[in-house]
Amino acid sequence: MKISLFIPCLVDQFAPQVGVATVKILKKLGCSIEYPFEQTCCGQPAFNTGYRNDAKILAERFINIFANSEYIVAPSGSCVSMVKIYYDQLDLNQEARNKLEHIKINIFELSEFIVNVLKVTDVGASFKGRVTYHESCHLLRELHISKEPRELIKNVHGVEFIEMKESVRCCGFGGTFSFKFPELSTTITEDKVMNIINSGAEYVVANDTSCLMNIDAVLKRKGSKIKTLHIAELLAAGL
Repeated sequence: MKISLFIPCLVDQFAPQVGVATVKILKKLGCSIEYPFEQTCCGQPAFNTGYRNDAKILAERFINIFANSEYIVAPSGSCVSMVKIYYDQLDLNQEARNKLEHIKINIFELSEFIVNVLKVTDVGASFKGRVTYHESCHLLRELHISKEPRELIKNVHGVEFIEMKESVRCCGFGGTFSFKFPELSTTITEDKVMNIINSGAEYVVANDTSCLMNIDAVLKRKGSKIKTLHIAELLAAGL
């Protein structure tokens, strides 16, 4: 199976190990991977801030780059949601709109692709530790992906999975929301972090780097030893 890898901006700039782990997992599962080097941002930051014309330019660029891909896989529910759901709200040219229909059917978040397309729930990873799971908003509320990551985490050999209280609650990041409303964002994050701490877990796993960066900052501020881990990093452990 041939995969076109889409690496979001935050992964590229702040967590490149997540991209490396994604490649490691997909190769282990027998996928042939190509990385279009001309790829850039999907346009989500511009879209969320109200710069629709800038988002349109980036969306049309994305569509042209990935138009002929058999499958597009990204380690981010947030960016996949932008392409699948919010590109339709942009004033795209007709050529891009025609190509978008193919892309919307064939773009997948990593855990969704592994479980629902490859039909794999145990990738053969091994990792020792108590792990809880944070549900990223775009992944849960827009792509409706919840059971897939849990199945994969629970099947990692050596993992003790612990469900935290209110795992579905937002972490408070929300992109520019955290910059525009820092006090409110911090309050939301502190509630999330208390649920993580009270779960007794040693690691908190999520499918979006943005959530993990936000949670990690507050965990460290509180002096917690709990570590954040992208699901790709967990699933690549021991492969």
